[in-house]
Parts: sequence; structure tokens; C-alpha cells
Amino acid sequence: MVKLNKIYTRTGDDGTTGLVDGSRVAKDAPRMVAVGDVDEANSAIGLAIVAVGEGESATLLTRIQNDLFDLGADLATPIADPEPSWALRIIASQVERLEREIDGMNDALAPLDSFILPGGSPAAAALHLARAITRRAERSAVAAARDVALNPHALAYLNRLSDLLFVMARHVNAQGAGDVKWVPGASR
Repeated sequence: MVKLNKIYTRTGDDGTTGLVDGSRVAKDAPRMVAVGDVDEANSAIGLAIVAVGEGESATLLTRIQNDLFDLGADLATPIADPEPSWALRIIASQVERLEREIDGMNDALAPLDSFILPGGSPAAAALHLARAITRRAERSAVAAARDVALNPHALAYLNRLSDLLFVMARHVNAQGAGDVKWVPGASR
């Protein structure tokens, strides 16, 4: 369990931050940009939880917030061989669970016949915002993976999460009936 008695440490005043293994990297290193973007996605999901209200969607999103803390720890832990027993990694079953949840929600929706605009209800708009931020986190993680080895399950999790947030936004928009459809060239 984490115990934080003091919030500031001054160790980052030189522009570096600590990884889980104790090594230090620049705060703007691609790995740390990805960690920060995952944190921002998690915060946007917190806003979406407030917007959807109590119920199954909020419960699912709260579990995902915990997964995203795990994912942040995963990204901040260098891959090692052998892997230390304390390393917290996203695993395949977490990705597979997202896939099952996407399929379950999507089965209740009419197929898309147009691209949709991010909006509809306040809850759907919040979910679309979380989706867009999650896509940025995924792009950051992919960029970081060009510099350092990252867990491929963490990358897959971010990819599936943005899909889940899209489907959930449609789901809360009256099972897709409240989706705002894109009309190409409508304002020409």
C-alpha cells in the first residue's frame, strides 16, 4: 500500500522524475509524457463518472480508473529480464475483459450508418472527451515504445479503452438514438 506523508520532495526540481525502479529520467521523456497522458485520461474518466451518475457505467469506469493507475505504474517501470516480482504489469486478461465489455454494449446498438460527432448528452460528451484523451495517451505510449521497451498489453489496453469509451458514449446516448451524425459539407 502506498503511504504519502509528504507531497513535495524537491527531487524533481532539476527537471527529472523517478521511475518505479529508482532510476531517474527527464520529466519530458517520451515515457513520462505517456504516463502524464494516461493520468489525464484517468481524470477525464473521473469527470465522465460524475456525468453518467450511479450505475453499471460508473462501476465499470471506476474499475478502469484503477486499471489506469496500474497502467501508469507499468509504463513507469522499465522492462527487465528477469522481470522483478514487484513489477505491476497490465495483463492479457485485462485487455480481453475490455473486449467483452465492448461487445456486450455494442450488441445492443444499431450499426453505425455515419460518423458521429462527439456529443449528444452531457454524459456522452464527457465519454467522448475521455476517449479523445485516451487516444492521445495511446499515441504517446506508442511514441515512447520507439525509445524504450514497453509492455505490449499496456498499449493494447489503451487501444481497447478508447473503443470502449466510444461504444459507451453511444450506449448512454439512448442506445445510439441520441448520436449526433456528421453531415459532410453541411456548412459550406
